[in-house]
Amino acid sequence: MKTLTLKLPDALLAEIAREARARNVSKSEIVRERLRQRSSSSTNRTAASLWSQMEDLVIHSDTLPTNLSADRAHLKGYGKNRSHR
Repeated sequence: MKTLTLKLPDALLAEIAREARARNVSKSEIVRERLRQRSSSSTNRTAASLWSQMEDLVIHSDTLPTNLSADRAHLKGYGKNRSHR
């Protein structure tokens, strides 16, 4: 196994050390597990479709006016200076 040296923020190092003590394993083992989890979750995220990743951000068509693109009346006065400004 290769060795990698890195600098961690004190809070993260303390969190890793607490977990290692609680589980009675080395800090290196905790870091390896977290890297594996992160790697597998990012793989799953890229495998998901764009739609499934953004579905909660999409406005459903039944909440919008049905004639928004065809009826130009809703654009009347758009872009003109407002008198209250």
